[in-house]
Amino acid sequence: MTEDRARTDNSIVVDAPIDLLWDITNDVESWPRLFSEYARAEILHREGNTVTFRLTMHPDEDGISWSWVSERTADPATYTVRSRRVETGPFAFMDIFWEFTPADGGVRMRWVQEFHMKPEAPADDAAMAEHINRNTRIQMELIRDRVEARARSAT
Repeated sequence: MTEDRARTDNSIVVDAPIDLLWDITNDVESWPRLFSEYARAEILHREGNTVTFRLTMHPDEDGISWSWVSERTADPATYTVRSRRVETGPFAFMDIFWEFTPADGGVRMRWVQEFHMKPEAPADDAAMAEHINRNTRIQMELIRDRVEARARSAT
């Protein structure tokens, strides 16, 4: 990690058709049913393959419901997505890259997050990277299980 940028890189293989995984993970409105951490996903604007939306998390242990606006652009030709937080909250910036590639056993879903915490944030870059890595694994496993169940029920 450099002084002004932290990076996490996580992936998981999902045993499902790439188009099913792509469609489910890019349906932002359904994210509260896909991810365990989101209470609400509100679409603010849509133009082509770009969507601007507000995510609201379930309250944390202190009762705080974190919320922010992000902009996400999906490229179905390359099965990649680029996203950035518009309302950054405790982050100086947060950029996210998703990619879906064929792999043994299904499709590798990969999320790369690059960010930097503001000086007044409750966590520094290293602590946030540790939190993101831990939570990303939980969310990826949940998504894998839900998408694989959908794929099995479709056959």
